[in-house]
Amino acid sequence: MEKATETIHAGQAAIRQVLLDALGLPEWNEAFIAIDGPRETNPGTRYALRVRPGFSGELQYTVVEVDRIEIVWQVPGFREVGTWAIGADSVVTHTFEQSGPLATVLRPAYRNIATIRLARLANRVRQLQLAHTA
Repeated sequence: MEKATETIHAGQAAIRQVLLDALGLPEWNEAFIAIDGPRETNPGTRYALRVRPGFSGELQYTVVEVDRIEIVWQVPGFREVGTWAIGADSVVTHTFEQSGPLATVLRPAYRNIATIRLARLANRVRQLQLAHTA
């Protein structure tokens, strides 16, 4: 299991807004090429997913709570369960666990990815905050 924690200088609502924008995930998670499905995110809703280098699969939010969001995505030979815990103090902890034969092959490429994802999330939150104040 990979795990990283970072303070994101924004409120829980701003952080949740980015995490719950399923169609916007490819804008800050470079593994995702495209996501297709409904704009409104609900637990259990399935999204069509394309990931680099062109695999097709599915993404689903399995937990949506005030302080915790869990996303499961999979393509043939690879499955990831990722959790984002959002503290009231804007400390965000991201953990993920991957399984499947493709995950075993890609494991070295995923070192420090939890830290990188948190940095990209923080950057995306900042971009949206700046856009709203402009």
